[in-house]
Amino acid sequence: MTQENLVRFEFRNIKKNEAEQTAEIERICFPSNEACTPEMMHLRVEKVPEMFLVAVDKATGKIAGFINGLSTNETVLRDEFFQNADLYDPAGENVMILGVDVLPEYRRIGLASEMMECYKNRERQNGRKRLILTCLESKVAMYRKMGYEDNGMSVSSWGGEQWHEMTCKLGKGIPEAIAKTALELG
Repeated sequence: MTQENLVRFEFRNIKKNEAEQTAEIERICFPSNEACTPEMMHLRVEKVPEMFLVAVDKATGKIAGFINGLSTNETVLRDEFFQNADLYDPAGENVMILGVDVLPEYRRIGLASEMMECYKNRERQNGRKRLILTCLESKVAMYRKMGYEDNGMSVSSWGGEQWHEMTCKLGKGIPEAIAKTALELG
């Protein structure tokens, strides 16, 4: 994480009273055919706030960007994940990332990459094995730089689009290795 962004932003789980902000950010960031509806965003925040990561601008107290997903044992991101928060399995080993949103005024400063690293580290510590997302062709290279592998065209046709499905394997995190070593030495 860059020192500048570490000082400028607070990275944390969403608060339930921030659902309206995330719904508005989603509306700004995605075309209407792809965006999560305000009702569904409110439902996700209510049901699975622990699957959100927000970046809050410390100067304004407002959300600059966020990631949201659902954990599951499924391995393919299908359209139903966008529409049904009940597919959430708290013990799921995979996370279907449903949105990576950054307001236009906060783009091109590395915020999406830093949110993604924070999200990956958190979910690795939660015992997850992989993150799965879909993106348009124009975003494949960006997600590759973030450690994702392109699995080709997705089964999802959410919003009437053709998506690439991308996977990031999380593997074992440093905290697990440190904990294991401490147990072995103890």
